[in-house]
Amino acid sequence: MGTRRPRILAALAAVSLAAACSPGDDGGDGGATGYPEQNITIVVPFSAGGPTDTVTRMIADPMAAALGGKIVVQNVEGAGGTVAAGQVARAEPDGYTVLMHHIGMSTAPALYKDLGYQPLEDFATIGLVTEVPMTVVARPGFPPATLADLTAYVKANQDKVTLANAGRGAASHLCGLLFQSAAGVELQEVPYQGTGPALTDLVGGQVDVMCDQTTNTSGQITAGKIKAYAVTTPERVASLPDVPTTTEAGMPQLQVSVWHGLYVPAGTPPEIVQKLSGALQKALADQAVIDQMAELGTAPVTAADATPEAHRAQLEEQIQTWGKVIADAGVQAS
Repeated sequence: MGTRRPRILAALAAVSLAAACSPGDDGGDGGATGYPEQNITIVVPFSAGGPTDTVTRMIADPMAAALGGKIVVQNVEGAGGTVAAGQVARAEPDGYTVLMHHIGMSTAPALYKDLGYQPLEDFATIGLVTEVPMTVVARPGFPPATLADLTAYVKANQDKVTLANAGRGAASHLCGLLFQSAAGVELQEVPYQGTGPALTDLVGGQVDVMCDQTTNTSGQITAGKIKAYAVTTPERVASLPDVPTTTEAGMPQLQVSVWHGLYVPAGTPPEIVQKLSGALQKALADQAVIDQMAELGTAPVTAADATPEAHRAQLEEQIQTWGKVIADAGVQAS
C-alpha cells in the first residue's frame, strides 16, 4: 500500500496535466479562449486606396475593438486577387490570417486554369460585408450624353473606343464584359495593374470608358472629373441621385454589384470563425461605418448576411452564375 498511493497520485496528476494542456479542452471553444492573443492580419488582394482596400480599412478598427485586439491590413497584389487568396489558403488555420475578397473569389475558378486553390474547399466563410454598385463612366469630354447614346457610339466605333479595367478578373473587367455583351460590341480593352492607375488615365483622357465600383468613382463623378451614364443596380444610389439606373437608361440586362466577404483558411476552429463573424456584425452596425459607406454609395449588409452560412450560399451561387458568363465570353486569364 505504501508504494501504491504515490503511484496513484502521480497517475492522477499526469491525467490532470494532460487534460489541462489538451487543445480541445478549453470550455468547448475549440481553442478560441484568449483569441486574439496576437495581431490579426487582413490580407487585401488589391492595391492600397482601391475599393476593396477602402472597405477593409473601414471595418478593421471596429472589428478589432469588438475582438479586443489589433488588426493589420496588408495589401498583396497580383493576378486578379489570386496571389493573395492563395497565400491565405496556405496560411495556418488559426484565425490570425484573414482574407477580404470581392466578387473575384467566385469568378477565379472559371478564369484561371491553374488556380492553385478552390474557394469552397480551401476557405471557411466569415460573412458578407457589403454589395457595391458599379457605375458606367467615361472620360471628360467623351461625346455620348446618355447610356443609349453611348451604346450607339460604341457600336459605330468599337474598333476605336478603349475600355479600361483594373486587370483580368477585377470587378471592372467583369462589369466591362457584361457591358460589351449587353451592347453587342467588342471594344479595345486596356488592362491596368489596379483601379487607381486605370481611373487616373480615365480622368486624364488616355482611355475612353470604364465600369467600376461607386466606392472608387463617386468622388470623381460628383467633382465633375468623369462622366457618369448609369449605376448597375435596380435602385438609384443615394450618393449619386442624378445618375439613372441601367434599367432606367435602357440597358436592364446590365445588372451587377460587387459583393465583399471575409474568409479564413479551411480548418480554422468554428469557434474562432464565429468570433470573427460576431465582430464583423458589430462593425457593420457601427454608425461611423454606415456613414462612411453611404458617402461611397454603398451600405453594410444585414446582420443575417454577415454570417458564415449566408456568405457560403452567396459564394456557391455566384460561382455557378459567373462560370457561365465567363465561359460564354470565352475569357481566360493567365
